[in-house]
Amino acid sequence: MTEPQPAVPGRWTTAWSRPVGWLLDHVAYRTSVTGRANVPATGPVIFAGNHISFLDGPVMFGAAPRPMHILVKKELFTGFLGLVLTASGQLAVDRAGDRAALQTAKRVLAAGRCVGILPEGTRGSGEAAAINNGVAWLALNSGATVVPVAILGTRVGDEHLDAVPRLRRRLHVSFGGALNVSRRPGETGRVSMDRAGTEIRAALARHVQDSITYSGQPLPDADSPQERHEAVAGTPADHHLRKVQ
Repeated sequence: MTEPQPAVPGRWTTAWSRPVGWLLDHVAYRTSVTGRANVPATGPVIFAGNHISFLDGPVMFGAAPRPMHILVKKELFTGFLGLVLTASGQLAVDRAGDRAALQTAKRVLAAGRCVGILPEGTRGSGEAAAINNGVAWLALNSGATVVPVAILGTRVGDEHLDAVPRLRRRLHVSFGGALNVSRRPGETGRVSMDRAGTEIRAALARHVQDSITYSGQPLPDADSPQERHEAVAGTPADHHLRKVQ
């Protein structure tokens, strides 16, 4: 018996939540936004952002010129927060491996909409030194344009990973040059996914560094391995991705 797929969020979910995201960026915080012109006005888009704080997803959501549905770890979909995440159209994902979440994100993109993802998978320095391959799988299998997003200021200096940024702090969100990835003739699915992942990681890492230079806002200090823990998940584990190639 085929397992039912999670429903694609209705368009109304982002209609009410986008103004809330704008208030977060421009009332609770002082967010400068650059590169909006790099985002295609129509068609499917994957926003791939660096990850330094639990606020990265909401800040990216509020700064984007188009509404998006962000992949968020399923553990947060409980209680009042879970109701808010569901009502705002976010997508629950199991970090241990979740084909259903990937397929739902693919269906969102097939409808010409946008998906947000933080492919580093864990909060850290935000340099995009490594990402998981779920973003590559989505890009290859949906044909969506990928837009790298640099998010700066949501955590600074030696602030703890769980620190809440003080109100009215200056934040910076920058949307980088769009890129498209595709399979090459003769490539296996795994080789294509690894190559696409490398291209996306390099574009994101380069854009983060360019945004630091432009804005003057540095990344936070590097975290010790003991301090790092997972937050908004980019993708399921790679061995599950092989099953949906």
